[in-house]
Amino acid sequence: MKTDAIRMRSASPLATGDPDGHIQLHGLLDEAACDRLLSERELTLRTQIREVVAADVAPRARELDQSHTFAHDSYQALAQAGFGGLLFPRRWGGTEDTNVAYAVAMEEIAAGCAATSLVFMTQMHAAYPIWQAGSERLADRHLPGIIDGSAYGALAITEPDAGSDVASMKTRARHDGSSDIYRLSGSKTFITTGDKANVLVCFATVDPRLGRKGITAFVVDGDSPGLTRGNPFHKMGMHGSTTAEVFLDQVPVRADHMLGSEGSGWQVVMASVVKSRISAAAQGVGIARAAYAATLAALRAIHGRTLPPEALFALADLRGQILQGRLLLLATARDVDHADNPSRAQIGIMKQTCTDLGFKVSTAAARILGPYGDLADLGVERCVRDAKVTQIYDGTNEVQRLLVGRETTKQLEELE
Repeated sequence: MKTDAIRMRSASPLATGDPDGHIQLHGLLDEAACDRLLSERELTLRTQIREVVAADVAPRARELDQSHTFAHDSYQALAQAGFGGLLFPRRWGGTEDTNVAYAVAMEEIAAGCAATSLVFMTQMHAAYPIWQAGSERLADRHLPGIIDGSAYGALAITEPDAGSDVASMKTRARHDGSSDIYRLSGSKTFITTGDKANVLVCFATVDPRLGRKGITAFVVDGDSPGLTRGNPFHKMGMHGSTTAEVFLDQVPVRADHMLGSEGSGWQVVMASVVKSRISAAAQGVGIARAAYAATLAALRAIHGRTLPPEALFALADLRGQILQGRLLLLATARDVDHADNPSRAQIGIMKQTCTDLGFKVSTAAARILGPYGDLADLGVERCVRDAKVTQIYDGTNEVQRLLVGRETTKQLEELE
């Protein structure tokens, strides 16, 4: 009977379409210390996003996870509500919001359905380099569709033998000589939305001997001849998002589809990862919050309003950890909004800390619930599975520690 009660009552704020229940439960972690860091627009946006998530995203989360169905409808609800272009100019359908607003939105979406948040952030990751480094013609052609949800985008960087070491990529871009065509050949792996993308931002080298200086970025149409995709991978988590291989066999790409100039792809990557690491960090905080909320709801279903002291003590630890993670996320995103050259080490600290937070809080939540923590109906075990990959993509947390270590070494050298 207890198990039935938990299934009926504890899952409802995250797994039903009750906006008030969803908002009320997650509002318990709307800490004043964080809210004071947000502008009126950012607070309003959070409320608006939360309402869409409660009505159209969270109710689908469990089914998407169990059926491995792409989160098309959930993402479309967000795009149709006008949230698909938070960082982008109004010219292409964006709202010109801050990085803080984007982080807040990502956290809310991840708290409702982490897989949907992965689709959401991948759209931004594909659109951002086109905006920053592409021509107006390229932006006019591709950004409106990505922002309004009528097209899906993907960022094709990782290769089978070149994961974190982007400079060693083997995908080649050879110029046709007298024509204005480059031909791309190679393979990409672990490409989020790679099987569905209508447009791919693909990185290739014009000369492997040049290392980073040879990397060049291209916008590739999804229906280009010679472009094929593998079947989506079977993954531990994020089942509502697809991840696939992409194969390029002499794919023709016009020179005016290059982002920047030959050899400027490394700079495009570095500019893009600032945004992608904000995305992953916000996911970590959102997933942690989802695990906390599901655990609190389950405990309330078991014990009523008076929770046992040991549970309250454990929840206090989680609440403090989530508060620390959110403060770091918001402070770093605000720094990105204002700094001309934000610290890569600080961004690495944020990404590592917040994604570690998502996994640690989720596993702690499962432990607090004991045998109930493994019930799929509660969603905590899904948080554990979804959180794990955030520690790996957008620069593994080991890479983040390496970057922070390098900056520490540099600081010490400057003292001498």
